[in-house]
Amino acid sequence: MAQKLPPLRFVRSVLKSFMAESGLEPRLLGPHLRVTNAVAGKVDFELDITKDHTNRLKILHGGTIASMVDLGGSLAVASMGLYATGVSTDLNVTYLSGGGKVGDKISATAVCDKMGKTLAYTSITFRNAKGELAARGSHTKYVTQAWKAQETPFTPPEGAEIEEDK
Repeated sequence: MAQKLPPLRFVRSVLKSFMAESGLEPRLLGPHLRVTNAVAGKVDFELDITKDHTNRLKILHGGTIASMVDLGGSLAVASMGLYATGVSTDLNVTYLSGGGKVGDKISATAVCDKMGKTLAYTSITFRNAKGELAARGSHTKYVTQAWKAQETPFTPPEGAEIEEDK
């Protein structure tokens, strides 16, 4: 039987699965995104902005932020103990100020605001290198099947690649 992990290791293991199995996240975000902290219901992560993350104005592309809202919502669900993080039913982004340029870092906090048997509601805030609120998003996920797949919270499935203890 797989071992129960603390939230930070569990969330990092879920992120590792996204990077190994997904088509979008490893290509868009790859090694430039990292989870810096995770507790039950809250995940902090950051992205080192590269040219691949920018638009023709050479600033952080709104689509990059939207993709991080999607991933951040999933990581917030993972921080509640679910390895399978459900599917999106709704995603919203509001852009408030510039996210940054190549060489900058954008920081994010994803929170699981409410977790039910059917839906999980998450919110994500983004701060640019100046500390300004750059964007905020919300992501609703259908989690019924994820709950069915999870026997014990914070326990990865057999064969999952586990993030090393740091």
